[in-house]
Amino acid sequence: MKIIPNSGTGFGAITPDGSPVEFYKLMRPGGEPDIVAGEVPAGGSVLDLGAGVGRVTHPLVERGYEVVAVDESAEMLAEVRGAETVCSRVQDLRLGRRFDGVLLASNLVHTADESGRRGLLEACARHVAGDGAVLIQWTPPERHDAWEVGRGRTDGDLRIELSALEEIAPGLVNATMSYWYGQREWSQSFTSRRLSDEQLAAALEEAGLRLDRFLTDDRGWLKAVPSTGAGA
Repeated sequence: MKIIPNSGTGFGAITPDGSPVEFYKLMRPGGEPDIVAGEVPAGGSVLDLGAGVGRVTHPLVERGYEVVAVDESAEMLAEVRGAETVCSRVQDLRLGRRFDGVLLASNLVHTADESGRRGLLEACARHVAGDGAVLIQWTPPERHDAWEVGRGRTDGDLRIELSALEEIAPGLVNATMSYWYGQREWSQSFTSRRLSDEQLAAALEEAGLRLDRFLTDDRGWLKAVPSTGAGA
């Protein structure tokens, strides 16, 4: 079994996890701001973990939320406007503050590193208020199993496609995404671990969280809340 290191190629800066900064600057927010607005009171505080260039942070600020954007890439955070920024690995984050909402997007929870996943979820748990919400994006097992080379989507002038896929162990795949904008092309390679519903629930519980409910019809977003007594 060979887990590939996260890497990326293409024009401009590439972050430690392989994300091409110039491509992410072109991406528009999807339904994430509405998901946050449905669970976090208007004007509340939001911790955006792995915020990147502010694709989600910016519309949240425009809606009146107090946002702290966290990313390990200074190049990414240099693009963020209107929010406090913190350059840090999520797992190492200790702000000594709690937030009405904590956002963990981009399927970061599927890291192949078990201790890394625990660290991500523990960071969520130690920063969410007792009555707050942790909003997590993940790939349900039925969708993870359906990955195939050539599958992708077009968003305006952007094209995103799965260009390589190799199962290296049961539930563990090396994958490469390719991105295009006009004549420019980027790639991002990573390893993704399939999580069953039971594994997800167990990982949340280990971090001091519990699954509250799924927030979207495709189950790609979920709400977790502090376990009873967690963070007391």
